[in-house]
Amino acid sequence: MSVDKSGHRVRQMFGEIASRYDFLNHLLSLSMDRYWRWRAIRKTPPEGKLPILDICTGTGDLALGYRRRVDAEIPVLATDFCHEMLLLGAKKAPRGKPPITWIEADSERLPFPDGMFQIVSVAFGLRNISDTERGLQEMARVCAPGGTVVVLEFSMPVRQPFSAIYRVYFRYILPRIGQLLARNRLGAYNYLPQSVGEFPQGERLAERLRAVGLASIRWHRFTFGIATLYLAKREQT
Repeated sequence: MSVDKSGHRVRQMFGEIASRYDFLNHLLSLSMDRYWRWRAIRKTPPEGKLPILDICTGTGDLALGYRRRVDAEIPVLATDFCHEMLLLGAKKAPRGKPPITWIEADSERLPFPDGMFQIVSVAFGLRNISDTERGLQEMARVCAPGGTVVVLEFSMPVRQPFSAIYRVYFRYILPRIGQLLARNRLGAYNYLPQSVGEFPQGERLAERLRAVGLASIRWHRFTFGIATLYLAKREQT
């Protein structure tokens, strides 16, 4: 049976765990999630003055990372359909820095014109979009010609013996710790390994990126393959 990724369920689930979301992310990844986002930003340096968009932003860690990296005159926008997550992200934004524009929006129907952004990113959120292809189509649509689509997502290691050890942790230990600490009704930390297990990785995801018109696709595995960064270009027209 496939995992339930209906929009209502996912929105409610993340709303329930919002207050513990950052704490559990850092705890369960041993703070490697911070490093992965840092690597993603380092590999996608902004070029030009067009805005940057981070979708499924959650509490905004990747958007905040881009805000710290780019010039003040480059707008950074962050979208999510979970209101509770956006409120927490806005509270994390440092004072005295150019603001991030926080927008409550569905990633399958982004409220922006075509070709608006030099970078369109998503970190650990693409697998939560009910229709993955539709989400990728929207990312490609709002990305400017010559711009970059950035996807940072969990993946499963393949090299033994690390793969076997990690799978035990990821499937059995992590969900129990997460559920114990998060105390949510919808099983968010049981959903995590299920959704990662079903999500396309490597060449399978690259094929989906090509299918929405993106090119020059490459990917980088982080920390023995626990996370993977995908980079794709929207071709000049």
